[in-house]
Amino acid sequence: MRNLLIFINKYNAFFFFLIFQVSALIIYIKYNSFQRATFINSSNEVTGNIYGRVNKLNQYLYLKESNDSLMAENARLRGRLTGAFYQDTAAKHTVVDTINKQQYTYIGAKVINNSINKSNNYLTINRGSIAGIQKDMGVISSAGLVGLVVNVSPHFATIRSFLHKDTKVSAMLTDTKDIGSMIWNEESGPNTGLLIDVPNHVKPRVGEPVVTSGFSLWPAGIPIGKVSNLKAKGGGFFLNMEVKLAVDYSRLEYVYVVTNKLAVEQAALEAQQKTND
Repeated sequence: MRNLLIFINKYNAFFFFLIFQVSALIIYIKYNSFQRATFINSSNEVTGNIYGRVNKLNQYLYLKESNDSLMAENARLRGRLTGAFYQDTAAKHTVVDTINKQQYTYIGAKVINNSINKSNNYLTINRGSIAGIQKDMGVISSAGLVGLVVNVSPHFATIRSFLHKDTKVSAMLTDTKDIGSMIWNEESGPNTGLLIDVPNHVKPRVGEPVVTSGFSLWPAGIPIGKVSNLKAKGGGFFLNMEVKLAVDYSRLEYVYVVTNKLAVEQAALEAQQKTND
């Protein structure tokens, strides 16, 4: 305390000058409308800049929560698209009763591990059986097809990426509606696939979109890529063509696991048919 008093006493002239200067400035601004308006505008601009910087900092700090919220909302909205429903139609005489029933729902998840430079590539996501994820569920992203769930724990799941030598997806050309099979073309890197086993009478075009056919674990119409080369080797009696993939697998952050409510029923029926054969 004594040191503080000594300091004040030593510099009292400066402190008095400062007090008088501030008081004069306040009086000058208070009783002059032009200067008051100028001061208010300047202070508002400074305050606004400060608030803007604080807001940007808060947005960055809460970015994870915002992304998780958007992911959940996107999953909910995907479940409301027309392609997520099927028509349950019963016709009796002249009465037709049609009800749209939901077939697909979606579970949002974050990618926490990923590989693209191997022959067999996998992803790990931060959702598991507790969230309702099961083996053999299809996985997509906002850009298109991603892969297939192969292993599940309570809190995590591993996904066999499309960039895997054993991945084979039923696909369709959007213009002609002809069906083929999509596989990864490992020799061309992580951005190219092959559409194979397309009937040789088909006349596809470069740039034609390729989507899921609906004959597999993914809903129909999920983007896979676009035809980039019509003369891929090894077609034989069928057409093979290169497809530039829609998904950049090196930059995957969020995905959606597809829940097909009719998958168990369909699998049981098809298994029964194999037994009968």
